[in-house]
Amino acid sequence: MFIEMSYGKEVKILDISDKNVAKIINPNEKSGVKDPIKEVENSLKRPIGSPTLKEIIAKFNSPKIVIIVNDITRPVPYKWILPPLIEELKDVNPENIEFIVATGIHRHHTDAENRELFSEELVSKYHFSNHDCDNNLVNLGTLSGGTPLFVNKKAVEADIIIGTGMISLHYFAGFSGGRKSVLPGISGRETIMKNHSQMVAPNVKSGVIENNPVHKEMMEAAKKVGLTFILNVITNSKKEIVQVVSGDMEKAWFEGIKTCGDLYFCKLDKRYPVVFASAGGYPKDINVYQAQKALENASEATENGGTIVLLAECQEGFGEPTFEEWIKEANNISDIFSRLKAGFKLGGHKAYLNLVGIKLMLLQE
Repeated sequence: MFIEMSYGKEVKILDISDKNVAKIINPNEKSGVKDPIKEVENSLKRPIGSPTLKEIIAKFNSPKIVIIVNDITRPVPYKWILPPLIEELKDVNPENIEFIVATGIHRHHTDAENRELFSEELVSKYHFSNHDCDNNLVNLGTLSGGTPLFVNKKAVEADIIIGTGMISLHYFAGFSGGRKSVLPGISGRETIMKNHSQMVAPNVKSGVIENNPVHKEMMEAAKKVGLTFILNVITNSKKEIVQVVSGDMEKAWFEGIKTCGDLYFCKLDKRYPVVFASAGGYPKDINVYQAQKALENASEATENGGTIVLLAECQEGFGEPTFEEWIKEANNISDIFSRLKAGFKLGGHKAYLNLVGIKLMLLQE
């Protein structure tokens, strides 16, 4: 049997004997919309639980607007999302519009990467800045769980904050998109660290938001910052847009996660001794730090003591220095446990997730 699996910007073909293939697990695939730009336009004209952007803008004399965009590790189809969004903002002085790349603790974008992701035209016309989790932050107090909320100063000073991105399953926030534009997207390192340190709590897992303290805190942070409006998409495995949701940060996002769940939840009757998994190709497998997320889902289908074979190109290597340090210096899983118990550290948390209960083989060229 020949099985195609995404790997970087290519496809790898596995040749496995039919007798050794117990099950092939795919998403509940839906076709992409015929005209994605028109779909975005229609959503912006009829936002969920919110006035239109034009109506929001009309309340201000000369509003300062921040548009939060995802970084290169997220395969957001901005070529379809941004043109209709900019059309909605055409009456605003371009000097009053700031694009902030929501890097969280990830590396900054280069100018060339911005031009590739967001287009030459937009980068030439508008100002783009990388969020810096260690500088130019404003302290907005403490969240209900005790986490201090430090947020990008430009966003705090804006009159209107628009979050863009994609809704997909997330291994400890439940789902991505919506409130994640703020936390971790444009939050300070201490805020992100305190929030992510709750990943070991009960109910913190992929597809779960009920009683999930990580999600709860992310939502609280977005409300406190004043995330005015979101524009999110749900895509299929071919990276085609299946649905567009825009409007109120909470109501629109909840509509989106329903569709995401329909696409990507899969019921299994049993677990298997060996599971071959793809991280989804570029940019989901741009480095080990990102590709690790695929292990979470694959582990749900793997029996105790089983093996996961992960196909991930990882052109940028490990992708995060602390993560790399913890992996390379650990002699066994107990070393990772000990480090995490001694003190939660961003980057190190991925090393913990990467090793706990999982036997991992990375196939690299």
